Amino acid sequence: MNPGPWGILIIALVVLLLFGRGKISNMMGEVAGGIKAFRKGMAEDDDKPVAEIEQPRQAETTLSEAKEVDRSKDA
Repeated sequence: MNPGPWGILIIALVVLLLFGRGKISNMMGEVAGGIKAFRKGMAEDDDKPVAEIEQPRQAETTLSEAKEVDRSKDA
């Protein structure tokens, strides 16, 4: 069931009557503003460097050093 040219015309007329010309143009302006803000945000993200991932810090003492410390305490 494909709407023909008359069906599309009737749907467009009903939408125009329900919302009015002013509301439709306001909605289109808001949609355009949202698209512009999205594009601006995407462009700003491209300019920023990617945050460096911190490498995990090495433990102050290794396991073997910790065992040696424990042995010295026992003695």
